[in-house]
Amino acid sequence: MTRKTAADFDPEVLKLFDQYVHGGLSRRDFLSSATRYAVGGTTAAGLLTALSPSFAAPLVTPDDQRLNARFVEIPSPEGNGTVRGYLVSPKDAKGKLPLVLVMHENRGLNPHIEDVARRIALDGFIAFAPDALFTLGGYPGDEDKARALFGKLDQAKTRPDFIAAARWLQQQPEGNGKLGVVGFCYGGGIANYLATQLPDLRAAVPFYGAQPKAEDAARIKAHLLIHDAGNDERIRAGWPAYEKALKDAGVNYQYHVYPGVEHGFNNDTTPRYDAAAAKLAWQRTIEFFRARLA
Repeated sequence: MTRKTAADFDPEVLKLFDQYVHGGLSRRDFLSSATRYAVGGTTAAGLLTALSPSFAAPLVTPDDQRLNARFVEIPSPEGNGTVRGYLVSPKDAKGKLPLVLVMHENRGLNPHIEDVARRIALDGFIAFAPDALFTLGGYPGDEDKARALFGKLDQAKTRPDFIAAARWLQQQPEGNGKLGVVGFCYGGGIANYLATQLPDLRAAVPFYGAQPKAEDAARIKAHLLIHDAGNDERIRAGWPAYEKALKDAGVNYQYHVYPGVEHGFNNDTTPRYDAAAAKLAWQRTIEFFRARLA
């Protein structure tokens, strides 16, 4: 079966799906609005299914013998009390390794983000991916249920959980203490946020993430590598003001826009994935981490 891409969908359907994914539309409203684009025997429900993630073929399988991988729980006294996350490191590593915190999209720690953490570990890093949904029972194994749970999070407690995860990772004896963060969608926004909160963060890589307040840019000490999608009007609308703030604050940053691709282009479990853009963005990300975290 040929894999569908963003080009197989009407641009308006992609916009509706983006609104649905980010809480701007209910499932019912998406289906109602998408009906007009359901042609050739396709239903609105079929469009939603086709656009939703499929976790059947991870790039790095959970039992990959090159890796050590386990779930751990750590204290978060300023947040929800406890954070659970997925810790992955390469086997037989020589010396202390650089550290990367992996921030998930607005569905929690799903199989795709676990796969991303394994990919990072294979590139020679210790990766830790915390699950914001742990306080609500953890990722529920269903994307729609995860979406509903995510809206119930108390972000005033969730954000300290991520700070606790960063500090815990930084203290791991197998690591070199040099910390970076990469995040996607919601997690991209958290990567930006952590750059304003952790003065010793060395590198932050937000993929299509919401920008922090312009006045917070002056607190950023990390180097930034920012990836945005050319067709992502929602996220890109905030860039001009943020870029000015970064320049005014003297922050070291690189900004890349990938023309003609959709929000979520790095996620290879959905049709919004763009192989060429994702490959280039990932290559830039790993090179950036190697340069900043060595």
